[in-house]
Formats: sequence, structure tokens, C-alpha cells
Amino acid sequence: MTQDKKNKPSKELPLGFVDRQEKELLVRDFIISNIKEVMIRYGFQYLETPSFEYTDSIGKFLPDKDRPDEGVFSFQDEKKWLSLRYDLTAPLARYVAKNYLEIPKPFKRYQLGTVWRNEKPGPGRFREFLQFDADFVGTQSLQADAELCVMISEILEKCGLSKEEYSIKISSRKITEELFKKINLNNNEQKLIVLRALDKIDRLGWTGVKQLLGEGRKDKSGDFTKGANLNASNIETIETELKKKSAETNDLLEIFKIFKDYNFSNFEFDPSIIRGLEYYTGPIFEVNLKFDVKNNKGQVIQFGSIGGGGRYDNLVNNFGNYDAPATGISIGLDRLVYALMQKKEFKIKQSKPVVICVFNKNLMKEYINLQNILRGSGISAEIYPGESKLKKQMEYANKIKAPAVILYGEDEIKSGKPTLRDLISGKEKSISIKELVNEIKKII
Repeated sequence: MTQDKKNKPSKELPLGFVDRQEKELLVRDFIISNIKEVMIRYGFQYLETPSFEYTDSIGKFLPDKDRPDEGVFSFQDEKKWLSLRYDLTAPLARYVAKNYLEIPKPFKRYQLGTVWRNEKPGPGRFREFLQFDADFVGTQSLQADAELCVMISEILEKCGLSKEEYSIKISSRKITEELFKKINLNNNEQKLIVLRALDKIDRLGWTGVKQLLGEGRKDKSGDFTKGANLNASNIETIETELKKKSAETNDLLEIFKIFKDYNFSNFEFDPSIIRGLEYYTGPIFEVNLKFDVKNNKGQVIQFGSIGGGGRYDNLVNNFGNYDAPATGISIGLDRLVYALMQKKEFKIKQSKPVVICVFNKNLMKEYINLQNILRGSGISAEIYPGESKLKKQMEYANKIKAPAVILYGEDEIKSGKPTLRDLISGKEKSISIKELVNEIKKII
């Protein structure tokens, strides 16, 4: 009985999810290796926390709270709700509280892990993505905040960017707190709506943000986002204050002084940097690229930041009375890779196997012996995995971009000289097994 066409499963992915192929993954591995090297040099400990946490343990600090499940993917297990982590900071706070007596203070940790967000996807913005975090927990010293900015700059330059191709934008939540006092805004829920709106300045511009500060905004798809319902005078005050270019908060002035001691100048003060997560309490920063990023159609897109972070002194206190002021930074690795692959050509070797063609499956022992010789010499090799004529085997080898094929039929086995065909030059050579390894290494 044939399956009804209507009941066949879709081959398409849900919006916000993507298949990642080898080249992108190898570039990502290269970036991760650079990150780990820097982390070790800076004295951070490697940590891994689970993908799932109790929902009430990680809280709901996401900016996109107007969506179902408040931005997280959750399900009920017996009587408790579990959620896929939406960032690596909230699970870190839970970990610190659980292990408070055992860990050193300050506790410096870094983590690489997948996170999930039940948000509306956009260009280069996914519902599942790999994130890198580095945090200091248990210190109020702004030296930690400054060092995170210096450190992330070192990572970006190690990955191939010049100082002209990125910048660190920095501000402080104390600026918005003073602003709330100025316009007499005391309602916490309304404050969060304002913060979430201001976090979209780069993406929507002030025109779209002012709609969100007022009655609300309908996007191109027709979705309506509820606004903060501020009056026109208060909206104008917010815009005026956040366009000022002089930093007056003590925390920022101290960080700028530390930057000077580091001889670090690749930053700019920008009071419009807000960060949408509600748990920030002090200095905040974003990492921005200064070059155009294009989508798959070659169109320049509004890409936004590749990461950021800031000080969150009260997050661990959600679990009890813990003295654990903290600061951290997060980088969206998949977003960084997406942008970097457009900016530069990564000379990362993709090892493709030499294909041993099968002429007679009864000769498999001979093929396996030859394969073992090649693999034992450090050469990627495979016996053609199937039963097809030589033409199909050659098509396969070309499709996987094999550097060469080995023709090893009865005549070649009797003579002890397989034929090596270079698929780049098209040249063939009959050669002894003893010399075969050296010849292949010349090709690959």
C-alpha cells in the first residue's frame, strides 16, 4: 500500500533552524580552537551545564516575552516544567549557587554550548545556535568587565579580523535607571517593555523604536507588538538622552581608565546600547562588525551585533543570599562564522579520501589490505561503498572531491602495481604499492 502524498513528512526545516555543512563546521572548529587557546591563557576554567534546566531555576529573562512560552521551549515532566536553556548565563547562576562553597571566588568560567530561543527568526538569527560565554562570578572589580572586552578583541583578531572591522560599544544600565527616574517611570513591567524596545534601535531605527515606546508596532508580517504606552514628551526625553555622547557614570569612567592601562582603544561609548535581558545591573557592552554582511541572495542585511554582555550582580541571589556579583560576555558563534566566511577565505584543509575502486567484490581482501596500508600511513582512504560500474564510482569520487582514485583490478593485483589516477590533473600512473603512499602525499 503506497503512502498518501499528503501524509508524507516534510523535507523542510522549521523556521529558525539550519543544516550546517562541513566547510562551515570546520571554520567553526577553527574559531573554537582559537577561543580555547585564549581562555586557557586568561586563566578561565572550562564548564559544561545540561541543555535542560528546571524552568523556575533559569527564570525567564528573555526580551521577547510577547511570544508563546515567553521565548523558551518547555515541557512538563511529572509536576515540574523543564526548559531548554536560552542562554548560558542563567544556568551558570544555578551552578554557582549549587556549588558555592566548593568553587573559588572569583570563579572564572568559560563554556561553549547550544542554546534555544522560541523567538521570531530573521536573517542570521536562529532559534538554535552555538554560543560562547566567559564570566567572572564573585567580584565587583571593574577590572573584570574591562578584561572581558580586551579578551574578546584578542579572540576576534586571532580569528582574522582587523581593528577596523569591529568595535566594542559600551554603556551602563545606570544610564537607563537615571532616565527612568527622570521621566518618573516606576512600573517594572513597563520598564522591561522600554528596555526591550530600546534594544531594537540597531534593527528598527528610532522610528520603529518610538512606536514600541508608544502604543506599539506592527511589522511587515502583520504581527503586532504591544508598546510601553509612554507619552510623546517622555519618548522625546529618552531619545535625546540616549543620543548624548558623553559618559558620566562612575563605573564607565573607571572602565575607560582601565582600558587606557591596557592600551586598548577599540571601543566607543554608546548610551543607546541597552541589552534586552533584564538581569543586567551595571556596565553593558556589545560587539559589532563594521563590514557588510549579505544573505544567501547576495543582499546586504541588517546583521546587528555578534554578541555582548555586562554586569549582573544580583542573578545568583535568586537562589538565596549569596555574595556573587558577576560580569560576563557571550558571542553567538554561528553568527560570527556566518559573517567571517564572507569576509575572508579560510584556508582550512578539508581531508577528502582517496577512493579505491571495486572491480570484483571477490577481491575485497586485496582492497581491504590496500586500504589498511593507506590509512596506516595517515592517508584518508575508502573502498567504494557500493556495487556499481566504474563510471558511477568515478562520479562518486568527483562528487566528494576525492583527490585521486586507485584502480586495482585483477591485472593490477597480479603485477603488484595499482593505477593511481590524479583527479585534479587527470594523469594516471602505474606504481608499486611501496611507492604509492609517497605519490598520493604529493597530490593531497
